Amino acid sequence: MFWGARLPLRVFFGSLPGPLNTWQSVWTRRLHRAPTMSLDIQCEQLSDARWTELLPLIQQYQVVRLDDCGLTEVQCKDISSAIQANPALTELSLRTNVLGDAGVGLVLQGLQNSTCKIQKLSLQNCSLTEAGCGVLPGVLRSLSTLRELHLNDNPLGDAGLKLLCEGLRDPQCRLEKLQLEYCNLTATSCEPLASVFRVKPDFKELVLSNNDFHEAGIHILCQGLKDSACQLESLKLENCGVTSANCKDLCDVVASKASLQELDLGSNKLGNAGIAALCSGLLLSSCKLRTLWLWECDITAEGCKDLCRVLKAKQSLKELSLAGNELKDEGARLLCESLLEPGCQLESLWIKTCSLTAASCPHFCSVLTKNRSLLELQMSSNPLGDLGVQELCKALAQPDIVLRVLWLGDCDVTNSGCSSLATVLLANRSLRELDLSNNCMGGPGVLQLLESLKQPSCALQQLVLYDIYWASEVEDQLRALEEERPSLRIIS
Repeated sequence: MFWGARLPLRVFFGSLPGPLNTWQSVWTRRLHRAPTMSLDIQCEQLSDARWTELLPLIQQYQVVRLDDCGLTEVQCKDISSAIQANPALTELSLRTNVLGDAGVGLVLQGLQNSTCKIQKLSLQNCSLTEAGCGVLPGVLRSLSTLRELHLNDNPLGDAGLKLLCEGLRDPQCRLEKLQLEYCNLTATSCEPLASVFRVKPDFKELVLSNNDFHEAGIHILCQGLKDSACQLESLKLENCGVTSANCKDLCDVVASKASLQELDLGSNKLGNAGIAALCSGLLLSSCKLRTLWLWECDITAEGCKDLCRVLKAKQSLKELSLAGNELKDEGARLLCESLLEPGCQLESLWIKTCSLTAASCPHFCSVLTKNRSLLELQMSSNPLGDLGVQELCKALAQPDIVLRVLWLGDCDVTNSGCSSLATVLLANRSLRELDLSNNCMGGPGVLQLLESLKQPSCALQQLVLYDIYWASEVEDQLRALEEERPSLRIIS
């Protein structure tokens, strides 16, 4: 799952109010065109007194998120009563609480009232099983306002999925976004899902990753999507047993869904032959794909040739992940040649753990100095060494560089490489985030970076230094600098 994380590290850490063990509960009023009241509590074990304090708020707020709060079936009766009394509720999230089938049933019972206007419901990782799915058809029939349902990380199994699909097919159900990742589904679930797609034109987002569909199941799913009138925008099938043969099926989906913007196929053994077949669909004039995730798909430099045709032809493509593929320096060279073409407007490229060496860095230098669209480059876990980093720094020090995020974690960078990076931090005006985690530098290298960060000309806003060790004196200087520069965040 590491490669397929949807949120880059910068977004994830930016969302944390503090270290994991100091998360605090917050509730805020956010003003847009109309006031939206939000109760957002995460990672807080709620005492009885705290729970009593919160219940009146659950009855009032439009958005209620109580994620990983140690809730069980015991609190679900209170939640049910509170949401019954809250006609303003539009979003409810109870992720990562051990509610069980009975607890989930109580919550759903609370939503089934004539005043309920719920639009988004997340019950991810709530211990819902097949036995608790019997209530789903009635719930989906009664919640005509529900547009988004998250059931990830619940062991529904094929039997539970069949019950869910019974509700999804109901004419009163207008669901648009469905997440069923890690639900213990097999190929048996694919025909019920396909039958839903054929009769429901509303679906825009499907997350089905990490289920054992395999080749036969994927074929059935794709056929259902091809036959559907839905305007699908996002399809996620990571680690689902998709094969090279399925890439023809996926081409049919791409051809029939001009609305498709995101396709995630990571951790599937597509191989170069599968990529070649997939690219024939991506090259269709109707295809407007924006995000393509192909991490750990057994792609080599040979497969890069086909992907490069897509990069050159599709200005709509903005994000590409090829992490965990053996591209090597030759694959990097081919990619860089494509990134220099005017038809390529890629903004984010992930090539982590692709067996790249310092020999690939001159090609990336050309991209960094000439390409005006690439904003994020993830090169971690490649043995670039100081020589490779020094080569990259030649480009990064040039004027008019546009790159904003650079990840060089676990790239064999030493104190010598830090010297080059420190110089770049003084000259570069675009770079905002730099990750140097798990490299070979120590206190001396960190101090060189620190001296540059102190300067007013340094524009960097976030420096990530996980798994790097230095003396307490260096730590004191880092924290003092953070106090001096509130806009700078150093994560270690």
